[in-house]
Amino acid sequence: MKHIAIKAVLLSAVCAATVCAAVLEVSAQDAAAYTPPAFTMEEKEYISSHSSLKVGYVQDRVPICFVGENGEAAGISRYIFDRVSEISGLDFEYVALPNGDVTYDFLQRERFDLVTSVEYNEENKNARGILISDPYLSSRKVIVAKENLEFRYGDDLSVAVSTGSQTLKKVLARMFPNFELKDYDSISACFDAVDIGDADLMIQNQYVVEYWLSKPKYESLSVIPMAGLEDQLCFSAVVDFQGTGEGRSQEEGEMLISILDKSIACLTEDETGSYIIQGVMENQYEYGFWDFLDRYRFSVIIFFVSVLVIIVMIIVIMKQRIRFAESKADAKAKGRFLSTMSHEIRTPLNGLIGLNYLMSQKIDNKEKMQEYLRQSSVTAKYLLSLVNDILDSSKLQEQKLELVKSPVDLSLVLDTVSSIEHNSIVKKNLDYSVDAEFICPIVNADEVRIQQVLLNLLDNARKFTQDGGRIKLTARQEQADNGRILTTVTVSDNGRGMSEEFQKKVFDVFSQELATVSKGNQGTGLGLSISSRLAKLMDGDLTCVSEKGKGSTFTFTFLAEPADAVKKKSDFRLSSDRLPHILVAEDNELNGEIMLELLRSEGFEADIAVNGKEALNMFTASKTGGYDVILMDLLMPEMDGFETAKAIRALDRPDAKTVKIFACTANSFTEEKDKAIASGMDDFLTKPVDIGVLLKKLDSAVSEND
Repeated sequence: MKHIAIKAVLLSAVCAATVCAAVLEVSAQDAAAYTPPAFTMEEKEYISSHSSLKVGYVQDRVPICFVGENGEAAGISRYIFDRVSEISGLDFEYVALPNGDVTYDFLQRERFDLVTSVEYNEENKNARGILISDPYLSSRKVIVAKENLEFRYGDDLSVAVSTGSQTLKKVLARMFPNFELKDYDSISACFDAVDIGDADLMIQNQYVVEYWLSKPKYESLSVIPMAGLEDQLCFSAVVDFQGTGEGRSQEEGEMLISILDKSIACLTEDETGSYIIQGVMENQYEYGFWDFLDRYRFSVIIFFVSVLVIIVMIIVIMKQRIRFAESKADAKAKGRFLSTMSHEIRTPLNGLIGLNYLMSQKIDNKEKMQEYLRQSSVTAKYLLSLVNDILDSSKLQEQKLELVKSPVDLSLVLDTVSSIEHNSIVKKNLDYSVDAEFICPIVNADEVRIQQVLLNLLDNARKFTQDGGRIKLTARQEQADNGRILTTVTVSDNGRGMSEEFQKKVFDVFSQELATVSKGNQGTGLGLSISSRLAKLMDGDLTCVSEKGKGSTFTFTFLAEPADAVKKKSDFRLSSDRLPHILVAEDNELNGEIMLELLRSEGFEADIAVNGKEALNMFTASKTGGYDVILMDLLMPEMDGFETAKAIRALDRPDAKTVKIFACTANSFTEEKDKAIASGMDDFLTKPVDIGVLLKKLDSAVSEND
């Protein structure tokens, strides 16, 4: 990268400071041997009669001039100012200037005697109300732009300029009339503007650029050398050019500038060079925790938001379960639930906290960071699966879970579950076999729930079968009443087995045999309970036969009607050439940012509204057909998602009836879905949103609109 080359040049000058101590020593010797400036009698009288001068300095030019940790002036300029003060005999009182354009009226009103870090150029030489000294520091100005910018001086380009560099703006306007000059509040805002493409480039001092480009945030920016534009800094004296009698007269200003010029002339090149080296080395940018967050912001945001959402969901669900237990006066169930959940939640959370600490310690190790993020993702997914199990258990107990039936190829289902468990089975060197015979392999059933039951059974068989053991899955079918098909699937193993006493409660909630809770087999005790209830929901059953030390056999049965052929699944692709314009209504700033980045990374155009009222206003203000889809959070301030959907549908414009509105919420209960549809929404997405599911719904929406 271009800026790396420039950095190398700059840092080579700094690293030439392996002889820094020697340079400083030489500079000190030069300072001791210098010839004092030849001040006139009038100048000596002026120095003796002006014990302290109020000096204004800019505070955003690291490492040249800025506010240090102690709140005082710091940087290369401060070292030079102190030396000029020592040579001249003038005492400087440093006062930070406000960021932005500092006016002459402000300097007069606040009684500033001098201003530092003023650019030495014709504009300032001819300015009314200030007199400028000879330069005390000279360096180069460089161009900062995106790495892919092909820069030519004659091109019509936009240039970011901070409001505190208005004389630079005048110089650029004179030298490059083809440039569009855009004002920004600060230097950091200029860097941000170039980074996000709001401006093509910026022009700044090479030392300042070197500091800012050390930030990982700006790794996509590069440096372009600039010919014919030096950055010379000087003092300026504020004088009363209007003759009002307030402030310093023109003659006094000229005398002060003469004193400063004579003092600056006493500075040797070695002495100034030592100050530059010292300023650059002491004020290099330090890579910190927030830079790590910035570099890995997308992964970290997704990680923490997922964890936060899961924790909130778990807390809500725990409260619901506690209320349920209290309503049944089942104190024992309540205690057992809290104890189990406490263990299950604390274990992965402890892992996440540990991984977070390790990431902060290994920020510069890319391979370690990738591994920690992978482990964090796996742990977060386990937390999500825990939430799903608790939700399923709650819905089943309250009889609110509904099956979603469609044509299912049972042969493919067996292949899928076998594939999912394959790696885990191979790691334990288990003998795994499948024996399936179907008289009607395609039935009308809930594929997801069948897979859920079979995965629970296979996962348990794997966990409780010793290395080198055997697992067999057998499937058979027979004709049942009313034209339905009875499917029977058995999963048998030669593992640890269960005691007769435990077999009586194996399908109870949170049930685990103490002898088996070891060697990484701790779990929630929800899987078999959920599977048993799902089997009954499918007009079937789940039974178990086991013998301690010899193994277990679980038999899963369900009834289903024959169905037509299953439509083959394929990788998703948008069927329309036009990507829909999406309005995201989300009051949580972090969730909104993630959704926008997900959508924009897929090429969609998307806007954000922070509450229901703003979403309604944005849709109303848009042109007809301007938005194709609205992703609507349900719980928002001002107006919730239900009210907003109703208000949009009631608008007197044709697209108010056709725009697709998808509810997006962490609450997946049936009542919420029904309420969303009743308020005018078209579909329902559960958080955390599955991007694949979302893309399919967006494709369907734009296809219908086309």
